Amino acid sequence: MFDEILGLPAHPLIIHFAVVLTPLLVAVSAVYAVVPRWRTYVSWAVVLLSLAGPAAVFAARQSGESLRAARFATADGQLAARITTHQSFANPLLLSVIGLAVAALLLVYATHPARDSIGRDRFGRPASLVLSGLTVVLAAVAGYYVFRAGDSGARAVWS
Repeated sequence: MFDEILGLPAHPLIIHFAVVLTPLLVAVSAVYAVVPRWRTYVSWAVVLLSLAGPAAVFAARQSGESLRAARFATADGQLAARITTHQSFANPLLLSVIGLAVAALLLVYATHPARDSIGRDRFGRPASLVLSGLTVVLAAVAGYYVFRAGDSGARAVWS
């Protein structure tokens, strides 16, 4: 399923979704957490990116494994080392993006007022502050891993 798209290796095509959607998720969820007055404007983007971002990273990881098995199974030396380095960032990136997506979705839910309470957070201000802090930390972690995965992938291809 993740091998080819129209006869081309799927990984170089799929990674562009992860490379675009993950930094957008990082930026929008951090803005949502830090700037409360913008929440009504960016909440829809947080929700959509929280669903699409992890899916894109998962597809990129799966297509990368397929590409390695199909074309680089016998690679050795420096190329194999660069591919292994690149591949080592796949799981941490996926886990951090899933964690960010869950935290961001919980934050949106917690800060969206319930019908019976006007202008108040669902679980109270302390819970919203904790979720905001967690979202910012996970955004930084996901941002770090998407950079490292992309950089190591570019170095594997172009070095």
